Amino acid sequence: MTTPTRASESVLLEETRNGVRILRMNRPEVKNALSNDLTRALVRGLEEAASDAEIRVIALTGVGGAFCSGADLSPRKPGDPKPDSVEQTTDIVVQLVTAMRVSCEKPVIAGIDGIAIGAGLALAMCADIRMASSAARFNPGYARIGTSPDCGLTWTLPAAIGREPAMRFLLEPKMHDAEAALALGIVGEVVDADGFDQAFIGYCEKIAEIAPLAATQTKRLVSRTGLPDNLEAHLRDELTYAARGLKSEDGREARRALREKRKPVFGGH
Repeated sequence: MTTPTRASESVLLEETRNGVRILRMNRPEVKNALSNDLTRALVRGLEEAASDAEIRVIALTGVGGAFCSGADLSPRKPGDPKPDSVEQTTDIVVQLVTAMRVSCEKPVIAGIDGIAIGAGLALAMCADIRMASSAARFNPGYARIGTSPDCGLTWTLPAAIGREPAMRFLLEPKMHDAEAALALGIVGEVVDADGFDQAFIGYCEKIAEIAPLAATQTKRLVSRTGLPDNLEAHLRDELTYAARGLKSEDGREARRALREKRKPVFGGH
């Protein structure tokens, strides 16, 4: 049985199928880049699904052949609403990571089709289980723009693949295809891009068939493993360092070099 729960085309599309709440990031024009509006919608969607007794699994994916291209760093246009403050942005990111990994005791499964870059990759790594299509591509993106990771990636990635592989992945500026991500342990399964959505939702429905108490207790216990002593402080430190890198001269040089398609010249400032 399929029951749509949101009829309007918003930044987040939601529906329920056989105990699975499907959250689809819906900003295809920017490959589902994370705006503050989308981040808030994700927090709300996760919290609502977590509190709904009929929902047993949360499926997170994107529309338009992309998972998420990272934080939306597009320059403001005339008429755009006033951006959130740094404090507001930090608060909503902390809420998002906490909602996925701590407060929600139901399995969160990410379906990655197309690119997962920067904060988009971090979002995928916050999920409990990750399935990728053969068309998926992964890149941390942060070092390329002269800064360090955020959204929990410095915690979730080493926990998933180990410290040195995580350091290599974060600092080596290359795109990883789905099979490379599988070999590293970033995803647990790769399926053919043709029919990916059907396979992804089918897997989520299979997990939803197990006893709810088994799933919640398992997630509760597994989530404690490797959890930072103070997760909120860790997330806030990540965001502080990421902002510092973006504002630095090297960060500005990195973005200029990207636009000009040349090798950056860093001065250490």
